[in-house]
Amino acid sequence: MWLMAGLIAAATAPCAHADSLGDVLKAARDGDVATATALIGRGVDVNTTDREGNTLLIIAAREGHASLVEALIRHRARVLARNRHGDSAILLAAIRGHLPIVRLLAQAGADLNPPGWTPLAYACFDGHTEVVKYLLERGANPNAPADNGTTPLMLAARYGHKSIAEMLLARNANVDVKNQDGASARDWALASGNTEIADLLARRKAPAVPGQGK
Repeated sequence: MWLMAGLIAAATAPCAHADSLGDVLKAARDGDVATATALIGRGVDVNTTDREGNTLLIIAAREGHASLVEALIRHRARVLARNRHGDSAILLAAIRGHLPIVRLLAQAGADLNPPGWTPLAYACFDGHTEVVKYLLERGANPNAPADNGTTPLMLAARYGHKSIAEMLLARNANVDVKNQDGASARDWALASGNTEIADLLARRKAPAVPGQGK
C-alpha cells in the first residue's frame, strides 16, 4: 500500500512540476507579472530555466518586459546567470535596445565589463545609441575586446553607426587596436563601405612617432 502510494506520487509529481514549469516560462515570455510572481510564491524556483538555459530573468529581459524584470530582481533572481550560449540578461537586453531593462539590471549588479562579449559591444552591434550612451556613463570599457579581439568601435564601424563611433572616440576608444585577423575598426569601416566613419577614424589615428619603424 505504501509502495503503491509512493509509485503514484512519483508518477504524478513530474507532471505537476512540468505544468508549473511551462506556465512560469510562458509568463516570462508574455511578461505576465501576476502569474510569474504567484507561481514563484507557490514554490517555483525564480531561477528556473528553459532547455536553452535561459532563466526567467533572461527571458523577460530579452522580450522587453521591464515590470517583470523588476519583479524578478525583487525575488532575488540571479542577475549574473548565463544561458547555454553564454548570454546574460543584460547582454540580451542590450542587443535588443531595451534601455529601461539595461538600467534595472545595471543597478542590480549586472556585470558591464565581463570577459568576452560585453553589453556595450552588443549595443554597438545593433546601433542602440541610448543604450551605448548609458553604458558608457556607467563605466563600460570602450576598448573591451571579445574573445576574437573585436571591440565596440569595430562593430560601430562595420555596421555604419557613426554617432556611436563618435561617442566611443569621445571615451578614448583605441582606433589602432586590431582583432585576431589583423583588422582595425577603420579596416572594417572601409570593407563595409562606411567611408564617413573610415575618414573619422583616420583623423583620430595616433600620429607616427619620429624615428619609429626604421
